[in-house]
Amino acid sequence: METAAREFQIMVKTIGAICNLDCHYCYYLEKENLYPKGTNFRLDDETLERYVIQHIQATPGEIVSFSWHGGEPTLLGVDFFRKAVALQKQHLPAGKKIINGIQTNGTTIDDEWCEFLAKEAFYIGLSLDGPRELHDHYRVTKGQKPTHKQVVQAFHMLRKAKVHVDLLTVVHDVNVKYPTQVYRYLKEIGGQYLQFLPLVEKTGEPNNPVHKRSVPAAAYGNFLSTIFDEWVRHDVGKIFIQLFDESVRPFLGMEHALCIYRETCGDVPVVEHNGDFYSCDHYVLPEHKIGNIHERPLAEMVEDPKQREFGQAKWTSLPKYCRECEVLSMCNGGCPKDRIIKTPDGEEGLNYLCAGLKSFFSHSKPYFKRFSELVEAGEPAEKLMEIVRATDAKASARQAGRNDPCPCGSGKKYKRCCGGARPGA
Repeated sequence: METAAREFQIMVKTIGAICNLDCHYCYYLEKENLYPKGTNFRLDDETLERYVIQHIQATPGEIVSFSWHGGEPTLLGVDFFRKAVALQKQHLPAGKKIINGIQTNGTTIDDEWCEFLAKEAFYIGLSLDGPRELHDHYRVTKGQKPTHKQVVQAFHMLRKAKVHVDLLTVVHDVNVKYPTQVYRYLKEIGGQYLQFLPLVEKTGEPNNPVHKRSVPAAAYGNFLSTIFDEWVRHDVGKIFIQLFDESVRPFLGMEHALCIYRETCGDVPVVEHNGDFYSCDHYVLPEHKIGNIHERPLAEMVEDPKQREFGQAKWTSLPKYCRECEVLSMCNGGCPKDRIIKTPDGEEGLNYLCAGLKSFFSHSKPYFKRFSELVEAGEPAEKLMEIVRATDAKASARQAGRNDPCPCGSGKKYKRCCGGARPGA
């Protein structure tokens, strides 16, 4: 078998778990212990070429998407990725197109990197947890030094070079308390594509299942809803937030793009630096190793019964409480790695984040339904802002003076914000 029967995305760990930072909440640093001491955690030339060939052959569609992860993949240097791109072009058949993405902490980015990434049209995922004091709380160097200044500098360099950048914000116990500050900061520095990633750090203890760094579930729901309330009034069509893009898909009759919100998963496996194939980025464990690309074709492992079973278990293990939930189509139980608590009636397998996700999806559902109606009617998505702000204006007219702060929380005067919305819009 050379071609998989389904679309998939590989997170290839070019340098294993090796990283130049010591982010306190990183779940991947410990994966170094899966391999013998003294291991050279570098995707060697033979493994790189074998992986590139197999990935291209296994992809059933026109677009072949490469996702380079770590650790910190840029530690391999620009020349490694020049070689990777050259191999992609060498082995790419007619009728297919390649897209490359790198997830990076940004601390090694310089002019040479920017020139290369722009030339080859790479997509970048850059980790930034908000303003300096929030970002530097957990994202530090091996010597426990702050990294915020370097990351923001890298962001501006990449943007200047016209490189597409998604800002990836891990939401933890500290920054979750400041949703407005985090969101406005990311906007102020020029962020346009945002992802908010909830931290759920497990302890393995029955009575205390998550580390104190983890985001509290209810607070996470408030964090999302607070940001959503500002976005839906001021930033639709200007700021693109991954979770919000996902949330509208069920109302448009579309399958979720993100595995964590699909009914089933298993189509985002990992290839480690030596070719080992694991079921998922969060399940790089001996019991979830499917094989190695030096021994079995990539397409065969993507379709392996064990891998299929892994993905199907996401749905078959869903508790009754979830199956009967009014926002099930928006969530589908979330990521299996977070299903570590019990439902109200005592059934195992409830997502730790359930309270927050349910709160957010319930809050946003009417807006996304209206959003989908506008899209299907051929109306611009931005019209949703006019509708929401006009509704706010009518509801607030009796309560807010023209020079009072706007009730929507924008920080502007009412007359220059929702009070200026066109009546009847």
